[in-house]
Amino acid sequence: MKIYKIEIGRTVEAAIEWINKNAAPALDAMSNSIEIVIEGVVKILMLSPPPVFIVLFALFTFALRRSYRLTAFVVLAFTTIWSLSYWDATMETLGLVLCSTVACIAIGVPLGITAAHRPLLYRALQPVLDLMQTIPPFVYLIPTLILFGLGVVPGLLSTVVFALPATVRLTHLGISNVPPTLTETGKAFGATRRQILIKIEIPHALPSIQAGITQCIMLSLSMVVIAALVGADGLGKPVVRALNTVDIARGFEAGLAIVLLAIILDRVSKPKVPVATNRDSS
Repeated sequence: MKIYKIEIGRTVEAAIEWINKNAAPALDAMSNSIEIVIEGVVKILMLSPPPVFIVLFALFTFALRRSYRLTAFVVLAFTTIWSLSYWDATMETLGLVLCSTVACIAIGVPLGITAAHRPLLYRALQPVLDLMQTIPPFVYLIPTLILFGLGVVPGLLSTVVFALPATVRLTHLGISNVPPTLTETGKAFGATRRQILIKIEIPHALPSIQAGITQCIMLSLSMVVIAALVGADGLGKPVVRALNTVDIARGFEAGLAIVLLAIILDRVSKPKVPVATNRDSS
């Protein structure tokens, strides 16, 4: 019995080629705009000399976390990265992570809030989010590479696709878990839907939203090496070069810089866990 193959791949290929042919000016404008934004962020990060940046980031960490141990670790980690001569690559990676995180927040948080209020929308989004999370990143690197060419833009877009589902899902989870009594109390006092969202739902869901943002940062950072394969600058490039030349020393040093940056971003961005008092525990 002969089995006929379903030409899904050919259909997707034809669609990508049609978009590339008919939307080239719009794609070029989009690519140039994204590239300008990323380059601007990286230039801002590189404005300060490494010692000044380390001090400023340490002060920011202490103001945010009030932890001497974490602040000392941040200083030590950034100093280690600087001493390894990967400072510029680290700033390029940090710029890419920041841009992808901002894009995921701008898209994922409103989408998660909307999906929490419209269950049918979330049911429609679920298979799309599952696909974005499970499909290998190399698969959607191909169409972005065809549409935008080599450079940081396909790396950023692939990173956003990979990291966005975490933001959407955890925002939806946080808003969905708001106790109905809180929203009913707000309605009883005459609060509008926007006031309920801003003053009740978002504050209650904030830890979950922050957890989604932290996951987004970590997932974005995990795409550094993959993004380097399509021309994105940063710490992924020395890793790829070390892999091609079997350079153990360079690969270990670049990998250590990625690990240190990941730990810094994870510790600084993770949501605070409220400390239970004796009254709460009783």
